[in-house]
Amino acid sequence: MLSQSAERTIQAITSVVDLGVEGRTIDVVLTSDAHAAFVWGVLDRLLDEANCNVSGVTASGFAALQAAVFAYGLSVGGRRGARTALANFWRRVSHASMFAVDRTRLLRSMLEQSIDLEQIRDEDCLVKLSILAVNARSDVVKTFSGKQLSIDAIVAAATVPFLSPAIEIDGDIYWGDADTSRLPPASLTDARDRLAVAGKPLSRCADCDPASTRCAMGCAPVHTIRDSQYRAAAPLLLRPWVDWGELTDIRDRGRQCAEDWLAAELSSAGERPASDRRTQYI
Repeated sequence: MLSQSAERTIQAITSVVDLGVEGRTIDVVLTSDAHAAFVWGVLDRLLDEANCNVSGVTASGFAALQAAVFAYGLSVGGRRGARTALANFWRRVSHASMFAVDRTRLLRSMLEQSIDLEQIRDEDCLVKLSILAVNARSDVVKTFSGKQLSIDAIVAAATVPFLSPAIEIDGDIYWGDADTSRLPPASLTDARDRLAVAGKPLSRCADCDPASTRCAMGCAPVHTIRDSQYRAAAPLLLRPWVDWGELTDIRDRGRQCAEDWLAAELSSAGERPASDRRTQYI
């Protein structure tokens, strides 16, 4: 986690304007089929954009850990705090993965070193976090948010089915790879748009009429940044080691894709109807 002195310093120099409160607000959906380091790059680039404020994150798979780290870093240190928290987390991933034996214990250890859960669960947290995990008995996707958020829920979302045992939560068992081929209902935030970071195309939520631009749930327009080079058969941390240079290369690819989206979308915000803003960037 960030040191207390670092937290105070960052908070002192981060203003409301720096957090982008006056700019465009988006919700972000992070799926399990985009490479985790690619997701890191997208989040890192969004943090550069003063006029783009993330109000909510919904995540599944390994991205659930990143979403928690992102929300924590932003809540205690603003944009700079989130960037630092993500970089520190990925350093832990690179170092720890060389010695990974018990993957579940490793995930839990890295997460506990990277966040303060109570900070994320606080109703005043800048980013509303939702974590998707799968009930291992019924195969039903469950959303953990607010007071339901726990270290167990986040680790469960990142647990690869059948490779590691499911995680027990409130008498039931859960693991990851939640199906987000359909976007979950829009979260209760002020977001004008939703940005999905995925390895494959996503469809709108079940309440959206394909023949209409309107949605019964009031869903915001959807944009997708696709990781066209994702490797669905090789989830992160399954290999015996992860090279830092490889991770940063994938991160930079994510940053570039986010840059392309920002250049095209933020510059034309409000100039086109919502039906034309459902776009994809690879």
